[in-house]
Amino acid sequence: MEHPQTIAELGELGLLERLFRYCPGDLIGDDGAVVALPPGRHLVVTTDVLVEGVHFSDRTTAPADVGWRAVAANLSDLAAMGATPEGITVGLSLPGHTPLDWVEGLYQGMAACLRRWGGAVLGGDLCRADAVSVAITALGSVAPQRALYRSRAQPGQAIVVTGYHGRSRAGLELLLHPERRAEVAQADGDRWLAAHQRPQPRLDAVAALWQVLGADADASASAAMDSSDGLANAVLHLCRASGVGAVLRESDLPLEGALVDWVGRSQALDWCLYGGEDFELVLCLPWPQAEALRAALGNGCAIVGETTAAPAVELWAEHPTAPAVLDFNRGFQHFS
Repeated sequence: MEHPQTIAELGELGLLERLFRYCPGDLIGDDGAVVALPPGRHLVVTTDVLVEGVHFSDRTTAPADVGWRAVAANLSDLAAMGATPEGITVGLSLPGHTPLDWVEGLYQGMAACLRRWGGAVLGGDLCRADAVSVAITALGSVAPQRALYRSRAQPGQAIVVTGYHGRSRAGLELLLHPERRAEVAQADGDRWLAAHQRPQPRLDAVAALWQVLGADADASASAAMDSSDGLANAVLHLCRASGVGAVLRESDLPLEGALVDWVGRSQALDWCLYGGEDFELVLCLPWPQAEALRAALGNGCAIVGETTAAPAVELWAEHPTAPAVLDFNRGFQHFS
């Protein structure tokens, strides 16, 4: 069997020559990329780092899927700000023994996500390291009056959640325990694997939001965040930033019936709230706009509760003795 070429054998200049193929020719080759913004729009910048063994591994994620997920995570943050993607830069740290095919697969996945959702690879940096890490900075643009912030929720607003939650965690379960694949229908398993390996940033939901709000509306009475670290985490961050609380209704959470049938309601609820990596949006909106957005997005979009003046974030079951109080301790936190 032929030995796969490594990046150490190719060398830095050779690797750069390969990777330049994924970048627009008129923007690459100088010390920085010069990017023009559309008139009347502000720059939005976000950065995300994926580290081998923390965010991905060869056991669960092919190189192209690592690339797609790395880009999708950043585009999801742009969507949460109401922004349109303009491009990304890539900081790549690699051991010398990394196969060239792995790196090219990574860039093929990144390019595929950008073709689907917009933007281009504008450049980046390479360095040698003991482990693989992919640091992406995404650049977006937004009309200033349409920028979405976490801090603008008001008491009495509806909390809207796009998509089903828990799918990505279900996909990870199937990847970690492939023997469980026989327990689920083919279509369900394929859908959950796709949710984990090829998440879709909800830029479409932002477009739908502005169709609902109208051309002359602004975002001053709206708040948003993506749910990449879990639905509960997103609601808690929105409430903390806005100085409000929330009441969520368990019966309205976006749980997929097939997932409940597979793992039971309790486990499905835990994955919905705390599983993470669903890359959906959580929005706080006035009720009429929330109901219109739910109707526009259709399948999976739900109004799950309401913001309150009281600071607690509570989850009410259908027949509660007392509400559960949500906090950050159960969600994913680095260094804990």
